[in-house]
Amino acid sequence: MADKNNQTKSATGQKRAYASPARQRQAGDTRKRIATAARRLLEETGYAGMTIPAVARAAGVAVPTVYAIFGSKKGIVSELLDEARFGDGFQSLLAEARKVTDPMELLAFPPRFARRIYEAEIPVENLLRGAGMVAPEFAAVEDERNCQRYDSQVMVIDALERANLLREGLGHDDARAILWAMTSREVFRMLVRERGWTGDAYEAWLAAGLRRELVRAE
Repeated sequence: MADKNNQTKSATGQKRAYASPARQRQAGDTRKRIATAARRLLEETGYAGMTIPAVARAAGVAVPTVYAIFGSKKGIVSELLDEARFGDGFQSLLAEARKVTDPMELLAFPPRFARRIYEAEIPVENLLRGAGMVAPEFAAVEDERNCQRYDSQVMVIDALERANLLREGLGHDDARAILWAMTSREVFRMLVRERGWTGDAYEAWLAAGLRRELVRAE
């Protein structure tokens, strides 16, 4: 049973922190309230007006609370982008991908993920970019997500390699680099946002290109 300091004893007799479901829900509600306030400020005052003190006032919390939950303005930017990117549609697609074992079927998912993520983040990205300027926090978050994307995509290359389906002469590391580069946000931005391609056209081009660049000819 927890004592007044919210601690319990482990099997070794040492005390450990106890997090009640009610406290976890409260922390989650506070996090959501802060993120909602930040998004509203971003829409109303722009990136410059979305300061930590302003976010705290709009959310009705203390400034240290914002720092404790998000750490920095970069943390808030990351939260807003992740809310857009990884919603219900993304989760459904992820659940679908996890059921696939055939390497060629698995290769069809990176174009679908790329399109869904990049289209979903456009509204927040537009707010962050403002008058042609990229917020430094946005650039930092992009770098982090690029590294995560490189790591998460290795399973696709591993599956192709195990099935001996990689293009002849293409090594594992080069295959990872090709997949990473072709599914980059920069390519999506150039083709869809700057050249006016539709999402369907981008996804079809990417799917065909990945097969051509990665898969052994029959």
